[in-house]
Amino acid sequence: MSTFMFKNSSLNYTPVSNIFIEKFMPNARGEFVKVYLLMLKYSLSGEIGVNSTILASTLNLLESDIMNALNHWNEEGIIKLIPVDKFGNFNIEFVDLNNIEKLPSSDVNLLDELNKDSIRGTMKEIERLLGRPLNPNEMENYLSWQTQFNFSPELILILIEYCVSKGKSDSRYFEKVAIAWFDAGVRSMDDAQAYIKHHEDKWVKYRNIMSYLGIKDSEVMKPQEELLDKWVNQWTFSVDLIQKASKICFERLNRADFKYIDGILSSWHKDGIKSLNDVITKDNKVSLKKPTAKATKGNFNNFDQRSYDFESLERKLLGWDKND
Repeated sequence: MSTFMFKNSSLNYTPVSNIFIEKFMPNARGEFVKVYLLMLKYSLSGEIGVNSTILASTLNLLESDIMNALNHWNEEGIIKLIPVDKFGNFNIEFVDLNNIEKLPSSDVNLLDELNKDSIRGTMKEIERLLGRPLNPNEMENYLSWQTQFNFSPELILILIEYCVSKGKSDSRYFEKVAIAWFDAGVRSMDDAQAYIKHHEDKWVKYRNIMSYLGIKDSEVMKPQEELLDKWVNQWTFSVDLIQKASKICFERLNRADFKYIDGILSSWHKDGIKSLNDVITKDNKVSLKKPTAKATKGNFNNFDQRSYDFESLERKLLGWDKND
């Protein structure tokens, strides 16, 4: 359970910025919008704070849905989610949306572009992938990637097809992927296919690790993804080795704890461990170094062991020795 402390003045009504309604709400998931509006209401009504259990119960959501929503809006830059301790508690502040920079104009002449057969065909194919008509703003945004990122219509189409295959269908997510591709140097179909293969290979490993931990893709938060990236890509640990560290965590804590697993892997990284055999070798060395139980002065084993003739003692107790 997490607690969120507000930093705002009290109001008896909840004003919602038109910028949120026009720019951020249309492409956001419904539960994310619900969380934003309820948190905004609590903040502006003078509540000192609220915990994730109450939020989840009020909105009929999971607590993980609450955190996913808040991380989404934090990444969008319309709230500030600031950790205050190591126990999952945060200060939360709603940003004045009037101060957010407006997205630059795309300078796309939509009518002229749609007169081109290749562009018109691309837009129709995107509509088929999404299962709905595109609005003019979406079309202008996608077409602006031709000048902003030097993407061809074919590259734009494969980008959106890739996003849809991952279950994503909002334009803001498409734009984030477009920026990521541009930053990664993707300029051609071959570049895109190589990037997708590398990204998917990485996520196959991530999913195997998360499945072992009992975590779904949708429940992974940004800090956890960063740890996965460090383990897999920076430290180049195998999935088997990360699962071994996770098993140790389960055995000691009876739960999945990313920080604890990171501590184990950090120790292994410092020791140069790269395989399960390395872990076994290290454990064997530790076992050999452990002190064995030795007899010390005062122990029972220090006494000289005496031997007795139990048959002779029995004869004496019964008085049979006198008859001999």
